[in-house]
Amino acid sequence: MNGFLLLIPFLLIRFTMLSHLNKDAVKRAAFFAPMAGNEMAAYWIYQLSNAAIFISLFFLKAAIDFSWQFWLGAAFYLLGLAVCAASIVDFSAPSEGGMNQNGVYRFSRNPMYLSYFLLFMGCAILTHSAVLGGIVIVFQLSSHWIILSEERWCIEKFGEAYRQYMKRVRRYI
Repeated sequence: MNGFLLLIPFLLIRFTMLSHLNKDAVKRAAFFAPMAGNEMAAYWIYQLSNAAIFISLFFLKAAIDFSWQFWLGAAFYLLGLAVCAASIVDFSAPSEGGMNQNGVYRFSRNPMYLSYFLLFMGCAILTHSAVLGGIVIVFQLSSHWIILSEERWCIEKFGEAYRQYMKRVRRYI
C-alpha cells in the first residue's frame, strides 16, 4: 500500500472534521504565535520537515505483514489518529475566554502536536523507513520550539489563568 494513503484519514480529521465542527477554529489552528530568535529557524525546520514527511510517504510503501513492527506501527498510527480526532473536537469548542482546557486538554497542553508525532512515527514504522523516522524526530524537535512560543503568547493573552493551567497540565503527557 502506498504510504501516502496513511495521510488521508489524518487530513480528513485535521481539516475536514475541524471545518465542519467550527469554521473559526480552522483559522485558529493555522495561527502561529509570534516567534523570536531561534524560534523562527525552528518554524522553517518544522515546515520543511512537515513537507518532507508528506513527500516521503508518496515514495514509501506500508508493509502489511503482521510482524511485530506492523503491530507497533499500527498502534502508534491508530493512537495518533484517535488523539488527533479528540483534540480536534476539543479544540473546536474552547471556553468562553478562548482557552482550551476541556477534554484531552485536561491531560496535555499540546495534544495535537502529540498526535502528529504518534501518527507520523506510526507511518515511519509501518513503512520501515529509518529516514522517515529521523525526519519525524526533527519535526518533533522543531515543534517544541514552536510550542514554547505559543506558551509565551498564551501567557501574554490569558495571564494567570494560563500559568495555573501550566501548573496543572503537562506540556505533552
